[in-house]
Amino acid sequence: MKTIVRVRLQETCEAGIPGADGRAVWHRIAAQANDWCTAESAVWRDAVVIVPFVELLAPARRAFASLGSWLPRIETTRTLARALGPPTRPGSDSGFDAALDTLLATQLLAREKLGADWARRDRRAFQRGVARLVATAHALARAVETLPPGERAAWWSRARAGLAAAAGPGSRERMLAQVAIEWAALAPAAETDRLFDLRPSAWILVEAGGREPLDLAVASAGDVPVLVIETDAPVDRPFDAFAASSVPAPAFALCDGFEDEAAAAAAQILEHLRRQERPVALVAQDRVLVRRIRALLERSGVGLVDETGWKLATTRAGASIMAMLVAARPMAPADAFLDWLKTVPMGSEAPRALADLEFACRRAGTTRRQAIEGLELAKAAAELRADALALLHRLTAVARRKLPDWLTALQAALESSGALVALQDDAAGRQALAALGVDPPLTSERRQTLEVDVETLTLAEFSGWVDEVFEGVTFRPPDTGILDAGAPDNGEDSPPTEATDADVVVTPLARAMLRPFAALVLPGADDRRLGAPGRDDSLLPRDLVEVLGLPTPDARRDAELLAFVQALRVPKVTLLRRRADSVEPFAESPVVERLRLALAERGRALADWRDPRIERTLSATPVQRSAPRVPAAALPRRLSASAFEALRACPYRFFSRSVLRLGEADELDDEVEKRDYGSWLHGVLHDFHVERAARDVDAEPTPASAAAETSRLLELGESARAAADLDGAAFLPFAASFSVFAPRYVAWLHERERAGWRWDRGEADVSFAPAELEGIELHGRIDRIDRWTGEAASDESTLELIDYKTGSASRLKESMSDPFEDTQLAFYAALVRSQSDAPLRAVYLALDGTRGIEAIAHRDVEASAAALVAGAADELRRIRAGSALPPLGEGSTCDHCEARGLCRRDHWAAEPLPADPVRTDA
Repeated sequence: MKTIVRVRLQETCEAGIPGADGRAVWHRIAAQANDWCTAESAVWRDAVVIVPFVELLAPARRAFASLGSWLPRIETTRTLARALGPPTRPGSDSGFDAALDTLLATQLLAREKLGADWARRDRRAFQRGVARLVATAHALARAVETLPPGERAAWWSRARAGLAAAAGPGSRERMLAQVAIEWAALAPAAETDRLFDLRPSAWILVEAGGREPLDLAVASAGDVPVLVIETDAPVDRPFDAFAASSVPAPAFALCDGFEDEAAAAAAQILEHLRRQERPVALVAQDRVLVRRIRALLERSGVGLVDETGWKLATTRAGASIMAMLVAARPMAPADAFLDWLKTVPMGSEAPRALADLEFACRRAGTTRRQAIEGLELAKAAAELRADALALLHRLTAVARRKLPDWLTALQAALESSGALVALQDDAAGRQALAALGVDPPLTSERRQTLEVDVETLTLAEFSGWVDEVFEGVTFRPPDTGILDAGAPDNGEDSPPTEATDADVVVTPLARAMLRPFAALVLPGADDRRLGAPGRDDSLLPRDLVEVLGLPTPDARRDAELLAFVQALRVPKVTLLRRRADSVEPFAESPVVERLRLALAERGRALADWRDPRIERTLSATPVQRSAPRVPAAALPRRLSASAFEALRACPYRFFSRSVLRLGEADELDDEVEKRDYGSWLHGVLHDFHVERAARDVDAEPTPASAAAETSRLLELGESARAAADLDGAAFLPFAASFSVFAPRYVAWLHERERAGWRWDRGEADVSFAPAELEGIELHGRIDRIDRWTGEAASDESTLELIDYKTGSASRLKESMSDPFEDTQLAFYAALVRSQSDAPLRAVYLALDGTRGIEAIAHRDVEASAAALVAGAADELRRIRAGSALPPLGEGSTCDHCEARGLCRRDHWAAEPLPADPVRTDA
């Protein structure tokens, strides 16, 4: 091996300082390499130049061609290895396919008793352990590739010995690390191994963003002269040369929030383009923010290339495939089934049939896909349902399949639905099909390997694998001219061409180095996204990581720092960050702080950003509150307690609900929510009391009878859960709460009966049409009515109206502090008063309070009922007379109102209410 010559890039100033032109860097690199080859008597056209990543191939080749002589071979290590022979990875046990390797690792650990027990006890921790196992195995396999083949056996021995020497806690992590080492050691030879036998006339390595071990190992393998051109600044004092130069410092913008930062970045890019400073690099430190910036630029017609791409899981193609797999699950929600059908290509009549099917599902309250089979439908909707269900049944006909068989079944299902052709005509669809191995199909060798290596999978496991694939593969539109440019240079695609026609290039910071950008804009220059402490998923001890030469969080942070310094070569740089994200404050990036300190030592500072946005004076077009008026004929003929409560709380809510008859469609899923529990509990208590009344329970309660009634109440609860088709696992927290509630309720009931109260009836439907309301009827369903049967009881004994509540008792007490502010109990009292002259009482019964069952009484409910009817009559007279129904927009009423978007509450101009608003002070 000849001596490796390391030289600094010859620039007009030190490394890390921008030149007069971004392309000039490569011209100096080419000239320096040519001079060295001449001095070494190396044949120029037989030399090999290695650049750090594929985006640098085009500017490097252009600069070397400008010398006017034969071109040396200019490649990355991956593109060079790919050019020398076919891939070696397919069919391997670990081919750097994270999704497949995660599946293999999960099955491997689940076969062992320790792993099976771990997965059963803590599934989330088990999955986290599997992910760390795969990450460690991949890191080891990548690290060993950088060594000459003859040195690898000793390296593996050091890895095993270093892990065996570890002691103390963490036995599980060591076990997983041992599995990772042995697994990675079985990986076949990498494509780049063929480079160790290559003997060019000279190796010329261009370093940027840190040293690349593979490049150095390959160049050092033979008796060939090696030149390393260092373009990085020293990592210990990275900004000294820049601070000492006369180059203008980057501009720094401190923004007020997310939207302001996005708008400021977009405005700065547009300003560069206005000055003909192109292309502009938009560094993707914050992907969410960059998506917003991209939308603002596209709105202005800016030509943009996104080298970072987006996950296949977020594309329409990936979502449509996952929608089919989710809908195919036996217990899939009805909404999932409908969502899948909406992604399927349809004929002209199918959309109407789908609308009819969805309407029937929502009208019937269907929550499970299985229940859709029993719906009565029109012919077209029934045919659509039958075809869709038959397709899903074919997909799930076999409970467990080998992975290749699942892929075959998925392809058949996509073809039957017509989705396969649509996916093949879509760029993201083609990439999704290729990533899964559906189209082009798996080779026979790969298929046989998967059939042997991967155990049979359930539909859920196969769906999880597909989701992992889509989350791990990045889609990049092919029309950008930079196909796969932002991905790691893994040799999967041909080297891209440079997007010289793009106005803006979205790129990671590590891929912006040494590229001929005229300007660079870096949003997200805060402590969370630039220079933040790295996350380490390795299972190996820190000292062993360093011995083996694996990348550490510190090394990755240094690489990011060097990439940032390289970005300062761009003639014009703008850094942006926001003060906070919502209520979470952001601090300045430690990288930017180091730059500030280096500049301050030289009496310099970052430049203040000059906002290029132009202030414009616009005529205000305020959004006024709606104030609809309702003809008497349009008023509802029946009013419920909730409708009248809406009229009192906000007239516009009453207008949207009761006049326009609008309402939100419930989601057709089987997720158990608090309101589902409330409805279930109402039904259970009603069944319990109906059964007790039929048995004529009148004996003095005893501990035995209390235990028997508690047991019966629990039995009724389980029967009601099964009848309502509520998922047992999802219902478990509510079931636990009910098991505590049941004995409390029975004890409270027995105590109440000792005081002379008896259950009279429940779920009572009562209607009443007061003359004052001029033909409008009040109606409601009362949870429970009890009758007092004490010593003074008579036919007209006191009745007590009870409304069950599963909410906060303290909130109920607060609402009852002024009885005239309560609507529900007063409304029910007015209904019952129309049928009985018996004295009335009314209470809210808080059922799930931590202190037990608690009754909150409505004081003098009969007076409130009379006032409510009089107030309702007054309100309706005013509405008939033409009074408006404006939205009030006050208090907690608006927080969860479904009509908020209709009334435009969040966009009103400050103004008084319309004259003569409808208010109810009863």
